[in-house]
Amino acid sequence: MSDYLWDGSGERDPEVERLERLLSSLRSHRPAPELPAPANQRAFGGTLPVVVAAAAVALAVAGTWLAARSPAPAWEVTRLAPSAGGDAVAGVERLRVGQWLETDAFSRARVKVGLIGEVEVEPLTRLRLVDAGARFHRLSLAHGTLHARIWAPPGGFLVDTPSALAVDLGCAYTLQVDESGSGLLRVGSGWVGFEYRGHESFVPEQARCRTRPGVGPGTPYYEDAPPELVRALSEVDFDPGPARPEALARVLGTARRRDALSLWHLLGRLGPLDRAAVYPRMAELVPPPAGVTREGVLAGDRSMLDRWWEALGLGSVDWWRRWKAPLPSELR
Repeated sequence: MSDYLWDGSGERDPEVERLERLLSSLRSHRPAPELPAPANQRAFGGTLPVVVAAAAVALAVAGTWLAARSPAPAWEVTRLAPSAGGDAVAGVERLRVGQWLETDAFSRARVKVGLIGEVEVEPLTRLRLVDAGARFHRLSLAHGTLHARIWAPPGGFLVDTPSALAVDLGCAYTLQVDESGSGLLRVGSGWVGFEYRGHESFVPEQARCRTRPGVGPGTPYYEDAPPELVRALSEVDFDPGPARPEALARVLGTARRRDALSLWHLLGRLGPLDRAAVYPRMAELVPPPAGVTREGVLAGDRSMLDRWWEALGLGSVDWWRRWKAPLPSELR
C-alpha cells in the first residue's frame, strides 16, 4: 500500500501531486506550535492528535478531489425536428460551459436557462454557453436567431453578440445576428439593456434596436415608427459623414410624440451641434420638466436627461440604472 499521501514514500499519485502544486502557494513554513498534551492522550496511546490531523488532511484532499471531478453545471437542450404535426423531439442533451450548440437548416432547439427561463433556437444558429449560473446565466450568440423568455431578476441573463451585450431586464425578446456580426433586437415584453463599451440603449417592449460591429447598439425605435424615420436613424447611427445632418433632419421631421424614445437617446449620444438640433423638437413633443434646461441638456447633464426620461411615461430611471451594478467590470 502506498504511503505517499502521508509521508511521501511509495508510488506517487498523479492527482495528489497536482493538488500539491495547486495548493503549494498556501503552504506554511512556520514550525508547528508545541502544545501541552491533553490529559486523556494516554488513553489513546498518544495517537489522538495524529489521528485527528490525518483525518483532517484526508477530508480536505477528498473534498478538493471530488470538487475537481464534479460535473460542471449544464443546461438541458431539447433538439427539435420538423414533422407533419409540428416540431418533434429529436433528442435531449446537456450543454455545458464552453460548449457550442448549433442547428442546421432543418432543426431547432429549446434550451432551459437553468431555473430562470427558456431560449428557443432557430435553424442555422450557433451559440455557446459562457456561464451556467455561477455568476450569471450567459450565452454568446455567434450568428442566427434566438427567442428568450426570462423570469429572473433584472441583470441575471446576458447574451453576448459580436457587437453588443444584451442584458435582460425581465422580459421576452428576439435577438438576431448575421454572418457579419450585425444584429437586431426586438423586445416583446419588458425591457432589454443593449451595451457596448459604455454605449447604451434601453429598449422597451414593442421596440427594436440595431447594432453593428465596432459601433455598438444604435438608437431604439418603436416597431410602428414611420419607415422614413427608421431609415434615417440607421444613417445617423451607422453612417456618420457629410449626410448626417440631412438624415437627422429627416428623423426630426417624421418623429411623433411616441418617437421621443428615439430622440431622448440621440440627446445622450450625439455631439453638441447635433444635440442643439434635436432639443427643440424633443421639447415640442415632450416639454422638459422643471429643472431641465437647454443649456444643461446640451452640456450632457445626466441628471437632467434622467428627469426628462421620466416625463416620457416609461417609468423611473432607477430600474435601468441598476442593471449594470451586478455586472463584473469587464462587462460594463
